[in-house]
Amino acid sequence: MSICGTIDNVILLGIQNCATEGFGLFETHLAEHGKDFLILQADHDAEYPNLEEIGGVVIGGTPISAYTISDHPFLQKEVAFLEKALEANKPCLGICFGAQVLAQLLGAKVRRNERMEIGCYEVRLTSQGRRDPVLNGFPSTFPVFHWHGDTFEIPPGADLLAEGDDCRNQMFRRGNVMGIQFHLEVTHEEAGKWAERYVSELRTVGKTENEIVAECREKEAEMGNLAGLLVRNFLALGEGSRGAV
Repeated sequence: MSICGTIDNVILLGIQNCATEGFGLFETHLAEHGKDFLILQADHDAEYPNLEEIGGVVIGGTPISAYTISDHPFLQKEVAFLEKALEANKPCLGICFGAQVLAQLLGAKVRRNERMEIGCYEVRLTSQGRRDPVLNGFPSTFPVFHWHGDTFEIPPGADLLAEGDDCRNQMFRRGNVMGIQFHLEVTHEEAGKWAERYVSELRTVGKTENEIVAECREKEAEMGNLAGLLVRNFLALGEGSRGAV
């Protein structure tokens, strides 16, 4: 575990599901806000903290599909913890796989998307997204980084906040639980590591490692600013808008 976000002066927990995929600029922005961010490496030996000790949870990505959790004991353990976190009304932010897990726990289906999204794309705010405080300061259309082949349906009672062309459902919120299919936290250096690690998937979209890195580099500054906005708005959501899940 490493310390680097607090909500109401309580530690914010980050669950890292894959060694390749960290929290990038989200971790950086939390540190700039003076927040204590406890990163837990989710594996068979992971020891989850008592819920009373944390103010919220951020769930990271992994190449594993959310609908195959039953095949992975360490993810079953994680889901059991997240179920308790939702019952305790803890603010939760899921990124990519993390968003899909939260969607499933809230009663939505996760499935294969018609096509993989790898690289930089644009997403746009829905009418609900333009009004939602977690997207305060966001432009109506903005660049994001993607690396996924699955998608989530919108949970009952949740709002679709952002949508895309190749994958419609990009962001949802229900109370103080929100999920984003995209990445704002990834730098071009990290994009290069992903491209090296997942090189076989690049072939499915007809892109090269250099193209992926160049796409990310071009949009990196804008995405980084938006990552900071999302962190700020998520923290404010946890501190002042603890809606029921």
